[in-house]
Amino acid sequence: MVYLTGNCMCGAVTWTYSGALTRNLVCHCADCQRATSSPVTAFLGMKPEHLNWTGEIVHYESTPGTFRGFCSSCGTRLYFRSRKWPSEIHVHAATMTDPGEYQPDAQVFMRSRVKWLDRLQSLPAHQGFQQAPSNSADTP
Repeated sequence: MVYLTGNCMCGAVTWTYSGALTRNLVCHCADCQRATSSPVTAFLGMKPEHLNWTGEIVHYESTPGTFRGFCSSCGTRLYFRSRKWPSEIHVHAATMTDPGEYQPDAQVFMRSRVKWLDRLQSLPAHQGFQQAPSNSADTP
């Protein structure tokens, strides 16, 4: 059994979980890539009855019976839930209070894995942006 907490980017939505995890995966599927605008999605499978939410969550039905929840204020993707797995909710690991503590135990849908991930270790690494941002008033 684990006890975990998390929140969206702006803090308007928070969650707490106390129970056993059902999944602990990094997903490379095309649906997750599109839904999160990211090459991978790390998530934790949780039992809905042990998961508590505060704040307003908006849902998008990405395919029939599959709902993706996000914060109505900042748009942070929080989870997906599907009729395919009625006793689970898949919470995005990046929303954990300390996402650095996340320890996946599997990767799935490797056939959809983006090839450039193989090059990451060989690319120059920086602690911040390579170039300082401009002070342009044009940015939102």
